[in-house]
Amino acid sequence: MYKNDKVIRRYSEPFKLKILAELTTGKHTKSELCKLYSIAPTTVNVWIKKYNRKDLMNTRVKVETKDEISRIKALQKEIEQLKKLLLKKDLDAMIEESYLEVAAEDLGYKSIAELKKKLSIKP
Repeated sequence: MYKNDKVIRRYSEPFKLKILAELTTGKHTKSELCKLYSIAPTTVNVWIKKYNRKDLMNTRVKVETKDEISRIKALQKEIEQLKKLLLKKDLDAMIEESYLEVAAEDLGYKSIAELKKKLSIKP
């Protein structure tokens, strides 16, 4: 063989999908899988693009300034507050629905919809 001769490998579709599946599980990193199966990282990147698995690409967000860090912390705090507010709203809606069920049953209606319909007709 000459210095510039390269071996061209062909991989089957199931093999490619197997590698992507293993990458998805997160058990191994891309570089570990490449070493394990003797595959070039660029080849795996081609497969990721081919099968439209952009979630498997190594994308990183680099935060450098204190302003960015404080902004991220503020946003995380806001997300937590919104989650709590949403949970409270859902609980309030469930309680209201329960009250309506009891009221409908006590007043002799077959369903909440029937009670709501009756209530909306009255002035």
